[in-house]
Amino acid sequence: MYKNVIITGTGSAIPNKIVKNNDFNNHVFLNEDGTLFEKENDEIIEKFQAITGIEERRYAEDNINTSDLASEASLKAIKAANINKEELDLIIVAHNFGDVKKGSIQGDFLPSIATRVKNKLGIQNPNCVAYDILFGCPGWVQAMIQANQAIKAGDAKKALIIGAETLSRVVDKSDRDSMIFSDGAGATIIELANEDKERGILSTAAQTYAIEEAGYLYSGATYNKENDQDINYIKMLGRKIYEFALVNVPAAIKAAMDKRNLDIDDINQIFLHQANEKMDEAIVKRLYRLYRKPVKKNVMPMSIQKLGNNSVATVPILYDMVLNNQVKDHTIVKDDVVIFASVGAGMNINAITYKL
Repeated sequence: MYKNVIITGTGSAIPNKIVKNNDFNNHVFLNEDGTLFEKENDEIIEKFQAITGIEERRYAEDNINTSDLASEASLKAIKAANINKEELDLIIVAHNFGDVKKGSIQGDFLPSIATRVKNKLGIQNPNCVAYDILFGCPGWVQAMIQANQAIKAGDAKKALIIGAETLSRVVDKSDRDSMIFSDGAGATIIELANEDKERGILSTAAQTYAIEEAGYLYSGATYNKENDQDINYIKMLGRKIYEFALVNVPAAIKAAMDKRNLDIDDINQIFLHQANEKMDEAIVKRLYRLYRKPVKKNVMPMSIQKLGNNSVATVPILYDMVLNNQVKDHTIVKDDVVIFASVGAGMNINAITYKL
């Protein structure tokens, strides 16, 4: 018998508020030094879409917060898994800014988002341990890795893993990069299953680069020098991240695959963090190049075009969408092998190989 750690339920919380690219036409975009950006907004937006692939993104309504989205996705995952919520041993929520109320200048982490989710779900079992993880955009993948370790160690049998974010509330509107970020949540239930065949989480890999790379994503002041310079917003060195990801993400994925002697031909779908369409395409191309093979058709589903980059939520939302046949030309079935992988603030990288 194999002690498998398998995903038994998934759920997503995608806000209803749609913000299209042309909604940024009246924004005043500035350079880091506060000077007016030299190009017209229509040209900025056209180039932005060509690079990122983003056509529109979702923002949470004013009365909805990160913990609300996390709870909504969790309820769907619990229902899909057909479990009693009181049977959960572990709740891990990956996020980066906590609950950020509309118009607030700070994130709220007390109590933790995981505690708030447990409260909102009405889980009374005190032995269900709830905590948060801050790991940049790879947070949900890392939370899955941690939960897998806890289950393999015998400390848990059923876990709720969530990635949730409201990035629309921590962006500098004068920064062009503000168009990238969005809101949402994705959740999964993973369980220990004693089975005759091996499946579920097969292998994992994770790394943190924290010397030169530590500042590639950071909190910084608005580019608008007339506004309060003591309020921090999400900032990034896009070119540095792009170059870093292209070199290191394929290697991290291969490291996870090598642990189980998997070949690229064994992989049916690659679920990458939805950061940038061109970057993700280049990452997959480089991964296949490591195996001296051309990229398989329809191997990488994408959600960024319509949902934007909602950080830790992108991978679980995308997986939920594909499971529910919501991504054209992408399906997964029993015995397929897939990859979950992400890169983000740290700089952190991680990957999981998973067999359905």
